[in-house]
Amino acid sequence: MKIKITKEHEKLKDKRSWASFINSLSGFKSVNLIGSKSSEGQENLSVISSLVHLGSNPPLMGLVIRPHSEDAPRHSLENILETHCFTLNHVSTDFFIKAHQTSARYPRDVSEFTATELEAEYIDSFHAPYVKDSSVQMGLKLRSEYYIKENKTHFIVAEIENIYTMDKAILNDGSLNIEELKTVALSGLDTYHSTNKISKLSYAKTNKKIEEL
Repeated sequence: MKIKITKEHEKLKDKRSWASFINSLSGFKSVNLIGSKSSEGQENLSVISSLVHLGSNPPLMGLVIRPHSEDAPRHSLENILETHCFTLNHVSTDFFIKAHQTSARYPRDVSEFTATELEAEYIDSFHAPYVKDSSVQMGLKLRSEYYIKENKTHFIVAEIENIYTMDKAILNDGSLNIEELKTVALSGLDTYHSTNKISKLSYAKTNKKIEEL
């Protein structure tokens, strides 16, 4: 039996429990690593779960970066606004623990690549570093940045310029075989999941029954 949930629920009375509950409500989310580098050459790597597809023509991605302040600096945001480029890298079952460690608050002069033993990779003279072990690597250019006054977060809109993945993971219809790549999903802030395909369905039309492909 469903019940109405409030902050007074016995399991949600403290601030951290309530935040964990709210963070879980959106269900499964993609999880990626943002690779960036300052103009002075300082690398940064950070795990995110706020990535959203904005469109395919042009190929745009959007992501939310948490509030930025002197007490809680967001080095990824600083680098993106400074250099106008960054990478997005799928997280797989092979290195999700190392990826999660990048969420720790390392000092500005410490590279999360070094701290977590994830190897940076530079491809085709792109300024920002990719994660070498990632099965899907994307290089993006900043297009817009919006300040969200309601919670002081930042929404980044970026265009995909480069994509690297394995040919065998691209299906005949052009879609990506996520399971083949061992890409993981995230719920809340700290629970990782492997995925299993249930079904692929036909394009929905008003005059045609949905078919399993």
